Amino acid sequence: MTVYGARPARRLLRPTLRLRLTLLNGILLVGTGGLLVLLAWLIVGDILHPAQELRAGSVVVLADGTELDAREWQRALVGEAERELLVRGMVALLAIGVVGIVGAYIVAGRALRPLHQVTATAQRLGEETLDQRIGYTGPDDEVAELAATFDAMLDRIAASFASQKRFVANASHELRTPLAVMRTEIDVTMADPEADVDEYRRMASVVRDASERANALVEALLVLARTEAQAGRRLARKVPADLAAGAAAALDAVRDEVARLGVTVTRDLAPAPVVGDPSLLDRLAGNLVENAVRYNHLHGRIWVRTGSDASHSWLVVGNTGFEVDPADVPGLFEPFRRGGRERTGGRGFGLGLSIVRAVADAHGGTVHATAVDGGGLEVTVRLPAASTTPVLAGSAAVPRG
Repeated sequence: MTVYGARPARRLLRPTLRLRLTLLNGILLVGTGGLLVLLAWLIVGDILHPAQELRAGSVVVLADGTELDAREWQRALVGEAERELLVRGMVALLAIGVVGIVGAYIVAGRALRPLHQVTATAQRLGEETLDQRIGYTGPDDEVAELAATFDAMLDRIAASFASQKRFVANASHELRTPLAVMRTEIDVTMADPEADVDEYRRMASVVRDASERANALVEALLVLARTEAQAGRRLARKVPADLAAGAAAALDAVRDEVARLGVTVTRDLAPAPVVGDPSLLDRLAGNLVENAVRYNHLHGRIWVRTGSDASHSWLVVGNTGFEVDPADVPGLFEPFRRGGRERTGGRGFGLGLSIVRAVADAHGGTVHATAVDGGGLEVTVRLPAASTTPVLAGSAAVPRG
């Protein structure tokens, strides 16, 4: 039977990094020591030749009175010195090798201890233990850099998990509201024995409106998912487009709502050529303009500008409206956020700016929002111009108006 999640059995002589470092250190140490012994052996053999300078037939008188031929005495002396050097050198080399290998094994173990902490932390990680960190406090070396990088990665993963949890909770809340409205209307109407055709028509109208809201939410979620899937990858469709045309179409689509609210629209739509998916770019402009109308107030203002330079094209959409705390502006690009408020219902789903950011990322561009003094928001989208190569996010900013 296979047990999932079990640790693999450790082999006794597994080629670990510690073992490889120890063996490498031992080979270098013993090899260097062997070269030194060989060098000493060659030097001794070369310098112990005093008898060669004596006349042939010279003899050497030893302390016990024994007379030996000088050359024979020299050969015996050199041989004895070489043997003594080799024996003592090998013994010393063996002792140094053993001490060096043991010391290298201990030192490598201490140096690699933070790596074991990284491994142990990774093995303990789970959805409920993402708050654990290595917290390495040793010297500022490569191991400390690795531990810090691992901790930073865990911070990003934990933030991503928290964002996904909020997304699921908010999506569930948004979908639960229209479903609850439909069920309540159906139950109340069906439980009324005196309900007539008009009552059923009213119930059907409420159910239709609620289903349309649920369908719009599902479509927005699908668009967001598809767009985020293309971010950082090649777009499925890339054709020449103009941000000015998309902005003009978006303004035409909200003409009736603008007239109803008495909003003043200022447009300056210079050519802004880009290359990308026209449907996504139209959605980008439409979301910005719709948000500018939805979060405006009676007799407010909307300004829309487009333009380009040698490397980038941009779209700027601003509006008056309620006060936005500058600290809440970055959170507006998170799903289901409306002016720093979550799941507030009423106006939209809070996915508009999330989709805008995903579309900008998919086209290699950037998006930036600024709170307007006196209330309102101005959003600037900057994309690579049609004749340039897409750039990384955060490359440059567009002049704000």
